[in-house]
Amino acid sequence: MNLKAVFEQLQGKRVVVIGDIILDTYIWGDVKRISPEAPVPVFETTTEKTGCGGAANVAQNVASLGGNAILVGVIGEDREGEKLVRMLTEIDLVTIGVYTDTQRPTSTKTRVIARATATFADQEQNSGHHLLRIDRESKQDISPQIREYLLDTVVSQLPTSDAIIFADYDKGVVTAQLIKGVIKHAKSYGIPIIVDPKQNNFWHYEGVTAVTPNHKEASAAVHEEVMDVSDLVAVGEKILNRLSLKALLITRDANGMSLFQRNADRTVEVEHLPPNSNIVTDVTGAGDTVVAAFTLALAADAGFRSAAMLSNLAGGIAVGKMGCATVTPKELLSTIETAARKN
Repeated sequence: MNLKAVFEQLQGKRVVVIGDIILDTYIWGDVKRISPEAPVPVFETTTEKTGCGGAANVAQNVASLGGNAILVGVIGEDREGEKLVRMLTEIDLVTIGVYTDTQRPTSTKTRVIARATATFADQEQNSGHHLLRIDRESKQDISPQIREYLLDTVVSQLPTSDAIIFADYDKGVVTAQLIKGVIKHAKSYGIPIIVDPKQNNFWHYEGVTAVTPNHKEASAAVHEEVMDVSDLVAVGEKILNRLSLKALLITRDANGMSLFQRNADRTVEVEHLPPNSNIVTDVTGAGDTVVAAFTLALAADAGFRSAAMLSNLAGGIAVGKMGCATVTPKELLSTIETAARKN
């Protein structure tokens, strides 16, 4: 199946996205002087912007690419949570699985970015100088009651869903028990389960279809340093074997991505895909775009290679944008056609 044919099959695929819902806030401003109160810069705010982060951005990317996303996760009973729900509703995401927990805040990441001279349009395309990031969150595991609510929501959606994504950011929403329950119920439906993992639960995902860590996460998972491609291959094969995966997609920043597949004869096939962007504005959220495109392609019955190629193109578009960005069908189709002309 060529990439254009895969693209045409993405529309309308239903994907359940389970994970840590995050509100991303960006504050741009100018630094022109030092405070008289202490030897620190005075930051004068000029622009603020909020967006969906974490699992919410994964779901947003699924929807932006033409799929239907059902978001399952937790927010706090606060202004940040209310803002997220409004944003999710505006883009027609199904939020039946978003639980409001009165005992924890909505996970929020605030990035403070200094720009001496820039219009808002410039800020959208340029990262500026990041001064600091302020995190407001709880990393405690969710209660058993909330876990059961989330699991029940997922199970209720399985009969009409085409794929599942775990967007795990180690914030306490995705627990070992939730993972086990989802895998158990989803397997009877034969739909792909794709995971964008973090360290705490990395080895709890045994039996899912594929995982999509970046190279640093993959290296940390097996406690081995990756110095070259041969190291990466060794790390990838260990992860593929230990988790009993059908495929492993390791993203490698400026070096593209590497796809590991299990052949019928149990041998491992590895393919290295070159990067698809010459302009990197911000890598924030690029992994969200990759896992969304990869999963939608698999939901459309594409092979792992085609799914990886499509996600590589989508990720290349995302890194050219500021913050947790989404990719539109028009942008992806244009990139597919450009890539086809080059080959």
